[in-house]
Amino acid sequence: MLISRESFNTHTLEKHPHGEVVKRVLFAALRAVDPATAVARFLEREGDLLFAGGRSYDLSHYRRVFIVGAGKAAVPMTKAAARILGDRLSGGLIITKEGFLRENTLGGAIPERIQVAEASHPLPDERGVNATRRMLALLNRAGENDLVLALISGGGSALMTAPAEGISLADLQTLTNLLLACGASIEEINTLRKHLDEVKGGGLARAAGKADLLALILSDVVGDPLDVIASGPTVADPTTFADALAILQRYDLIDQTPSSILQRLRSGAESHIPETPKPGDALFRQVHNLIIASNRHAAQAALEEAEECGLRALLLSTYLQGEARQLGQFLGAIARQIHATRQPLQPPACLIAGGETTVTLHGDGLGGRNQEVALGAVRGMESAHNLLLVTLATDGDDGPTDAAGAVVSGETLKRALALGMKPEDFLERNDSYHFFHALGDLIRTGPTQTNVNDLVFLFAFLE
Repeated sequence: MLISRESFNTHTLEKHPHGEVVKRVLFAALRAVDPATAVARFLEREGDLLFAGGRSYDLSHYRRVFIVGAGKAAVPMTKAAARILGDRLSGGLIITKEGFLRENTLGGAIPERIQVAEASHPLPDERGVNATRRMLALLNRAGENDLVLALISGGGSALMTAPAEGISLADLQTLTNLLLACGASIEEINTLRKHLDEVKGGGLARAAGKADLLALILSDVVGDPLDVIASGPTVADPTTFADALAILQRYDLIDQTPSSILQRLRSGAESHIPETPKPGDALFRQVHNLIIASNRHAAQAALEEAEECGLRALLLSTYLQGEARQLGQFLGAIARQIHATRQPLQPPACLIAGGETTVTLHGDGLGGRNQEVALGAVRGMESAHNLLLVTLATDGDDGPTDAAGAVVSGETLKRALALGMKPEDFLERNDSYHFFHALGDLIRTGPTQTNVNDLVFLFAFLE
């Protein structure tokens, strides 16, 4: 991995007597979902036989083998897969987030026959569109004697973009901004994306035609629904144009949505435009989708490491959703419960949970959902001695910031007030980043090259 335990250094963790234990648990979570390791764990080759998820592919029967993919983990996944395929790899194209190719220096170089493009995230850009068009053209040349290995990870929805006919990239960017600002869930956002884009909602599988398609997927969506991860490019789409329209109505976005998008959705809802490929479509007979790492894997590894460190450990859930600040308040309440009654776990203990919250923007501050979770817990953890709350975006990229999350202790509120900072004021303007920056308690791991949602940890140590 690109990170080490030192990547989690913050003011509080550096000074806390159990800071090294906390770092060990955090690092174990990320190490468990390292993309290259995950690919090597699920993809094996013995001579001409390629094994994946209980299936085997006889490489001697294929004329060509291609790699395509998109996401924040595309580079390390491709390096690992290319090493396994070796001389049977014919070519391919992947798209990753801008800067991630430069950051990833481990695992050797990507073979020259694999094209690598960088693009913008979370808002799509022309580089992503152009690269996706080239990817679709490559797949359109694949035939029934070819094998396509698709490597999909978080961020793929924005990076792999091919706007449908009549829709501009600017229109998609406008809609994405509207959806992010209103607090729409990733499932809702991707329902719209799948009906406005040629590659999403089974579009990649459709482009591959009669070729065999094996997709290795890192899940960044709560519950690991295949049709939602990266907007399901290799998966049947159970949602409809009518569902997409209903989401815009639910968030009162109809009047703000570009007319080209409304026109396409309404035409689709009236059956003037073909729907996305649905479950049962014959094209998916050649497709095998395999999740190789998820939030659950990371949380379980953290739990095992906590127990190894002598802590009582409990995995609360990997289905956390809802408003970030409200989750923070809930976690603060659990902290008070442990402090007062030593329930639900007696210290030394570690409670772990995962998922993905949302932030409804009310102000013009800077932050991300993990930092806002932490900020929401500050009041509740006041004077909760020997308790620590850590929030972490597993990709190292929390919102439009250079932080992955933040650390809260029983001393956080006292330290903030001494600097004239009230957490409520920062919550009101969604400015969690500057709150924790002033305290030196932002976690900055840099890009981790993986992405399996978010994790929260509540540590309780003995007095």
